[in-house]
Amino acid sequence: MMRRLARLFSGLALLALMLMGLAALYLRPAPAPLPPLAGQIERIVVEKAARRMILVQNGTVVREYRVALGFSPEGDKARQGDGRTPEGIFRIDRRNDRSAYHLSLGLDYPQPADRARAAAGGYDPGGDIMIHGQPNALPDGTVLRGDWTAGCIAVSNAEMREIWAATDAGTVVEIRP
Repeated sequence: MMRRLARLFSGLALLALMLMGLAALYLRPAPAPLPPLAGQIERIVVEKAARRMILVQNGTVVREYRVALGFSPEGDKARQGDGRTPEGIFRIDRRNDRSAYHLSLGLDYPQPADRARAAAGGYDPGGDIMIHGQPNALPDGTVLRGDWTAGCIAVSNAEMREIWAATDAGTVVEIRP
């Protein structure tokens, strides 16, 4: 009986050590908060497939964020209402602190080639593509899951405040497939 108990306890001890080892692999402390950004961002890169936005400052990646895209994100934006986020090189051409979404930075889409393609096809290329936070109707801190915009790029409100403070009109935004 004592041997059986000894084997049981040693088996339980081994199991406990294995679980602690697994916990060490998968449960990590939260990273320390990043220092506030100083200066302006020179480039924003959005990788649609990875649902990632990267901020570049002085040639160095200084932030990465998860993003939500248009509700039908595959492919380049072609027309109004297609739910796609455009692909290409754009510039921030306006800032709106009274947007229906927590702050917004407008992109210069559609560009001349988009307008020409739409005119030749007899349809509207769409527009009003923004980088913005969550809908103002939601409590601050709430983040909608999945791709839900009409073609914009959405981040959390806290992230949008950080982007807003470090991004001027004229900043290059590259949106990759």
